[in-house]
Amino acid sequence: MNPIREVQIKAFSKEYKVQIHSDFRGLGETIKRFYPISSIFILTERKLSGLFSKFYESELSCPGIPFHEIYIKGGEKNKHILRTAEVYNKLIELGADRKSLILALGGGVVGDFAGFIASTFQRGIRFAQIPTTLLASVDSSVGGKVAVNADLGKNMIGSFYQPEFVYLPLIALSTLPKREWRCGMAEIVKHGLLSGGEYLEKVRSNDKSVYDHTSPELLELIVGSILYKANIVSQDERETGLRKVLNLGHTTAHAIESLTNYRRYSHGEAVSIGLLTAIILSAEKQGLDVSWIENLKKILKAYDLPYHDKSKSAQVAKHTLHDKKNVGNSVRFVLLQSPGNPIWDIPVELDEIASAFRKQKKME
Repeated sequence: MNPIREVQIKAFSKEYKVQIHSDFRGLGETIKRFYPISSIFILTERKLSGLFSKFYESELSCPGIPFHEIYIKGGEKNKHILRTAEVYNKLIELGADRKSLILALGGGVVGDFAGFIASTFQRGIRFAQIPTTLLASVDSSVGGKVAVNADLGKNMIGSFYQPEFVYLPLIALSTLPKREWRCGMAEIVKHGLLSGGEYLEKVRSNDKSVYDHTSPELLELIVGSILYKANIVSQDERETGLRKVLNLGHTTAHAIESLTNYRRYSHGEAVSIGLLTAIILSAEKQGLDVSWIENLKKILKAYDLPYHDKSKSAQVAKHTLHDKKNVGNSVRFVLLQSPGNPIWDIPVELDEIASAFRKQKKME
């Protein structure tokens, strides 16, 4: 079955397509394009297998290639380097080789973890992303950043490793709880701020009514978000410059996640709060029109996204020192000069971060 929409990703190391489908029909045909394949390994969560295996198993049985499921656990605490050994051993036990294909079926944690496994097993075997969350659909499944966590830092161990293809079944979004919708929408809002122009207006003109996998407005937001990221990846695959703008909102987000032991917010919800911190700092340090503080707050409220947190401002500021984008003891932020005009590697003092966070805590 032909995809509803298709986006070409032109990274320096590989070109591939993001295919948006209504469901899993067409997955088998997509896989056939990548023969020869000796075996297929689906890395997924057990609960996701329970939801979707009856759909994808019929697709995978068509090519006549043996396939296996390897269950991994979701959640940031499980995306740890110590969790990889069991999966490597399972792949060896099941006879994986250089012609095997790994399918990462799940959200961002599953995609990052499975991609890291693929990039390192036998020095790299092929893999594909099948995102089942909105966030993974518009973010982690596109661009080839794969990683696992260490005890003292998130995504500290990883690589750039592009998939063979991304297969996005919209039906999977129908199973998402409200929190997961919000998580992905925060990323779409971020891309809107970075893009500016027509795409930002699309983001501003919608609200949480798009939290429906059949919504044509949602489809346009997803496509626009993927197109924006594809454009960035095509110019800077390995995050040596321009791609750093995709970290807008993430410096504060990672600090909040670390401070709250990844329990209070999903990643996207933390990014939502971090976006407002970045916009306040942008108004103070880069001349962004101050009206965008209120504008962004309205956008976040329209999508039922959080925009402040009760954590102590000084502690949040201190935790930004652990961000992997920092240079020495200097905290580096992505800020906006105006919507569509981001600037990166801007040094920000801890007291400035604390002050901005304090201001958003007081916003109604």
